[in-house]
Amino acid sequence: MKNSLLAADKGFFGISAAVNGEKKELSVRNAESLLDALRRHGWKGAKKGCDTGDCGSCAVLLNGKPVLGCLVPAVAAHGGEITTIEGLGSVHNPHPLQQAFVEAGAVQCGFCIPGMILSSKYLLDRIPDPTEAEIRKALDGNLCRCTGYVKQVEAVKNAAKRLKSRG
Repeated sequence: MKNSLLAADKGFFGISAAVNGEKKELSVRNAESLLDALRRHGWKGAKKGCDTGDCGSCAVLLNGKPVLGCLVPAVAAHGGEITTIEGLGSVHNPHPLQQAFVEAGAVQCGFCIPGMILSSKYLLDRIPDPTEAEIRKALDGNLCRCTGYVKQVEAVKNAAKRLKSRG
């Protein structure tokens, strides 16, 4: 990938980033958030909830770590690796976390779930067998208005078991 931003053209800059494993050249506005840029380019999984960094619905992984897409300038992703919920799995081949959330009944309205799943992935990448307290701490920045988080915690525990058995 190129090391410098591409030339500005009519208020847009070009950035290079790997999005869900594919190298992309994205046009972004000067002060545009990563969330808005991703959604404008077709990745709709990250949700625009509060737009102030309080709800976690906009979470994506940037260079493997969860970030709040509404607070990160899109230009900060230049040269980076971005993973959205669309890059984790698909309807026909879901990631074990996605499958576990469905099986545990942890998905109600679904608005917060992409951020929760990506936060959970970061946790399980670092701590393959987390305690309930570690799971709750990892999900702390993701607000859900439909549930009491019990099913989401159960889903992360089940996904950890499933991932552990896969090796």
